[in-house]
Amino acid sequence: MISEIGVLYAVGVAYLALLFFIAHATERGWLPSALVRHPMVYVLSLGVYATTWTYYGSVGFAQSEGYNYLTIYLGVTLAFMLAPLLLAPILRLVRDYQLTSLADLFAFRYRSQWTGLLVTLFMLAGILPYIALQIKAVTDSVSVLTQEAPPHLLALGFCATLGLFAILFGARHITPREKHEGLVVAIAFESAVKLVALLMVGAFALFGIFGGWSGLNTWLMEHPEALEALYEPVSEGPWFTLMLLAFAAAFLLPRQFHMLFVENMDPRALRVATWGLPLFLLLLNLPIPLILWAGQAAALETPADYFALALPVDGGASWLALFTFIGGVSAASAMMIITTLALAAMCLNHLILPAHVNQQSLPQSNLYGWLLWGRRLLILLIIAMGYGFYWLLEFNQGLVQVGLISFVAVAQFLPGYLALLFWPRATRIGFIAGLLGGIAVWILALIIPVIHESGLPMIDFNLAVVMGAEDENRWAFATFWSLALNSLLFVIGSLLTRPTREETEAAQACRREQLSPAGVTADARNVAQLESHLAQVIGPQTAGLEIQRALQDLGMQPSEKRPGELRRLRTRLERNLSGLMGPLLARMIVDNQLNVAPQAQVALADSLRFVEEQLEHSTVRLRGLAAELDTLRRYHRQVLHELPLGVCSIDPGGDILIWNNTMAMISGIDAGHAVGQPLSALKDPWEGVLRTFISGDDKHLYKLQISVEGRYRWLNLHKAAIESPAADRSAAHGLGGMVVLVEDLTELHNLESEVAHNDRLASIGRLAAGVAHEIGNPLTGITSLAQNLRYEQDPAEVDLTVKQILEQTRRINDIVQSLITFSHAGEAPRPLPVTVNLRDCVEEALQLIKLSDVGREVTCVNEVPNDLKARGNHQRLLQVFVNLVNNALQASIPGDRVAIRGTRLPGGVEIHVDDEGAGIPSGLLDQIFEPFFTTKPPGEGTGLGLSVVYSIIQDHGGLVYADSRAQGGTRFSIRLPAIEEEETMA
Repeated sequence: MISEIGVLYAVGVAYLALLFFIAHATERGWLPSALVRHPMVYVLSLGVYATTWTYYGSVGFAQSEGYNYLTIYLGVTLAFMLAPLLLAPILRLVRDYQLTSLADLFAFRYRSQWTGLLVTLFMLAGILPYIALQIKAVTDSVSVLTQEAPPHLLALGFCATLGLFAILFGARHITPREKHEGLVVAIAFESAVKLVALLMVGAFALFGIFGGWSGLNTWLMEHPEALEALYEPVSEGPWFTLMLLAFAAAFLLPRQFHMLFVENMDPRALRVATWGLPLFLLLLNLPIPLILWAGQAAALETPADYFALALPVDGGASWLALFTFIGGVSAASAMMIITTLALAAMCLNHLILPAHVNQQSLPQSNLYGWLLWGRRLLILLIIAMGYGFYWLLEFNQGLVQVGLISFVAVAQFLPGYLALLFWPRATRIGFIAGLLGGIAVWILALIIPVIHESGLPMIDFNLAVVMGAEDENRWAFATFWSLALNSLLFVIGSLLTRPTREETEAAQACRREQLSPAGVTADARNVAQLESHLAQVIGPQTAGLEIQRALQDLGMQPSEKRPGELRRLRTRLERNLSGLMGPLLARMIVDNQLNVAPQAQVALADSLRFVEEQLEHSTVRLRGLAAELDTLRRYHRQVLHELPLGVCSIDPGGDILIWNNTMAMISGIDAGHAVGQPLSALKDPWEGVLRTFISGDDKHLYKLQISVEGRYRWLNLHKAAIESPAADRSAAHGLGGMVVLVEDLTELHNLESEVAHNDRLASIGRLAAGVAHEIGNPLTGITSLAQNLRYEQDPAEVDLTVKQILEQTRRINDIVQSLITFSHAGEAPRPLPVTVNLRDCVEEALQLIKLSDVGREVTCVNEVPNDLKARGNHQRLLQVFVNLVNNALQASIPGDRVAIRGTRLPGGVEIHVDDEGAGIPSGLLDQIFEPFFTTKPPGEGTGLGLSVVYSIIQDHGGLVYADSRAQGGTRFSIRLPAIEEEETMA
């Protein structure tokens, strides 16, 4: 016997060593990544749901409850059919907030240390019978194979070995932010072994016992009671209760929560699991009736729970018996390893760490090592407690019966789980009250009666008997009344209390409605201060590593000082620490040690960016009005970003909210480097331009010339204040601010300059004949004087002749210089505005025009006062007067008179150019300044002269318009801003 037991023990240890090798090979990268991350590996890892109560106990449950045994798996199928509603949101929450257990999830939502403490203690108490069940199943399976009672040390040796492998699998090093890929692959392999072993036993039952399908049909016809025994309990048994328990266990059991959410490597794999896991469970349950009927046909004396082992033994298939035994060890070990890992994390985060944090006794030198050894010791302690429970109780309830005790316990978390998803009004008081009520019924209706029936000292009390329901099914009674009292107290407690601010924020995060980050601001000025404050609790080494990880997650530099980025870093630190020690302790450490000011409001820029990130990266499909509003938001956002005007929005604190694509193109500053930053973070000249414009009184600024990256740009700036809808809400919600529109006129300006230059060239062309005539006269005089100079001997005459030649030369130079000045106006970068004497400017224009033929046939009179001055560009104003006077001359006939007059007005000056021509029809006065509009016949005018005048006067901040004179002719009027009085006197 001892040798056989030794062989079985050695086989079990060798199998566990094989699993460890698979896990090690996965972590070392020896297995292809495509295989490790394949969705079916994830699906098979969820097969940890099937423990020894499935592998062995389902046959016994089918014998007593018929086809009701399928409800345990149909409930799981129903849960996974509802995965988009029940599982996907929790998976997102676990990944976003680094939650590692069900206790973390509830502590995150129902913000209280008592929440995590109560969930951990009750989960521990509820799962211990389940752990003890696995130990019993392994020892009983050894007994079935050896036909002898196993020694007492076998169970202890199994627990010790499993504890060692549990540490090797999941507690070799602290990796709260990483997935245990090796563990997932090893558990998937175990699930495959279980499935293959059970299918092989089913095939052995069909072909080895019955001889095939015909033999099975013959036996069933001879024993119709076998089929009736499976159908009869369905109409009488607690099928709804069993399905509900399985439904809750599918995602609330510690091992299921851990594999389903914590170890998930790809959220897309959950979609495969919605059909993959039900298919796995279907295949696993197909052989159950065959094994049951084969055991009955072979008249096995072994309890039906172990027919899967007894059939190969009775049939002489020792190899199959050994493989089936390995499958049973696989089922038990997978459950115990994952469950102890999950429970150890819960106990560490919600029992051990809170006490050390409150007493400020966390180690300062090596927190990671301390946490690692704490987790290891907890794993061993939990397995030891399961072993103790195994010896305390004499399990005579059957494997599934004992497993259902844990199922009813786990079901008590269902109201809190559903409220977490669908009822934001729920409070921690309601959750704790409901859970305590459910625990009380669970103890009174199940635990006390079971302990009493086992023979241990316990009062003889049964809640079902007290309530006169002793004839009801135990599981249906306990499930109904525990959940009923739980839900009732939960609802009443929540309605009688108000959610705290933290609970409201958590509820919004759970429902994907949190559209702004937490309303706090870190007082730390830089990353080094954050690290220093954090080191006061978790030690400098751990603080440095956590800061470095958070910086890498966010792509930040250690030199970061921007307040908005430091807030993001603080939030990331909290989430990372949550994976290390739970959400409540992470919040407590970050809040207390990073000097948070709860009254400080988050900058509106950070809030807006957070909203955009949440909505853009959300994997949740919005429906109804929410979907329509999101579509409208996306449309408006796209319009805003594609608008051909630069848009810059600044919140009341001076941070940039919006920086659209056009603004990025104009400024050369990418939106990612502008949004969320203060104006002072912008490079020159934008910081000064925007700040000056925003702080100034003008709402519009026209034709502003600035230099951007070595190129001149001309801009129009417009601003508008964003008023808060309600004055009392502005401070609370960060509303208000300023929006600035930037209109890039650079291309238009360049086009206008080119048009003006072409117009000047056209004017020069028209002046060419007159210029030749004017230059010809002095040249003739110079030639005559030079010829006479050859014969002059008198020094006085020579000197006089030279002076006359120089005078004629200066005359030619003046003519040429005027043409050069006129033709080059506007080509070079414009100088700053200066004081311009308008009379001199008009006189210079008349001198140019007199060079033309028409200029000599019409009298031009300059009646502008000598002291009339304006601030502007002399050359550009010269072009204005040339164009206007030239236009007046073309409208005149020989002998007419053109007068240029000027006068001073309040705040400005006005120049009039009057002609005596035919005038302009009143219907055309509004069109004459449009480009290419002309009243001349085709080929006689470009229609650009007055358009250039209009553009130049606008640049000077002035006004130009035309009227028909009552006595005939047309008057063009120009209004220019006056210069300051001080400048005039100077």
